Amino acid sequence: MEHDLIIVQQAIAGHKEAFEQLLVLEEEKLYYTALSYVGKKEDALDAIQEAVCKAYLKVHQLKNPVFFSTWLFRILIHECYRLLKKGQKVIPFEESDLLDRLHDQEYIIGNPLDLSEAIQQLKQSQQIAIILFYYHDLSIKEIADMMEKPESTIKTYLHRGKKQLKRHLERSASINERAIDPS
Repeated sequence: MEHDLIIVQQAIAGHKEAFEQLLVLEEEKLYYTALSYVGKKEDALDAIQEAVCKAYLKVHQLKNPVFFSTWLFRILIHECYRLLKKGQKVIPFEESDLLDRLHDQEYIIGNPLDLSEAIQQLKQSQQIAIILFYYHDLSIKEIADMMEKPESTIKTYLHRGKKQLKRHLERSASINERAIDPS
């Protein structure tokens, strides 16, 4: 989203109201971006809160006001990954419980793989590229600048990510069809 550069410059200069005004403009996209990464409303709100706090403390370091939105979302994405890594320290199911759940047809029917779950199964670089390209309508060049990678690499991330998504979603559809019609 392109912002009024004067407002961004005011935020960089330390005007709290200008920073708040920019956040209001990005509010919905921040929420849905965080939710697409972490999957839970509470975790998304935590990630946004941490990202906004970090952004506020470092906004004076932003060199190019044109990239405010990109810079803010980069902070948010890093915060989402920090939360996800923190969450990986959860104790996993016992193996027998997990196998029972996988064989339980009601569990499979009740929890089909959706797009956000499929995106979460991608490699981090592919996730970022897919979300920025399709959810935030950033160009390949903007994504390359944000990720500090060549444009050709971003194209590869997008291509491989879409291929993986298709495979995950087709597999989920196939499992659900077999669970519904076991003939």
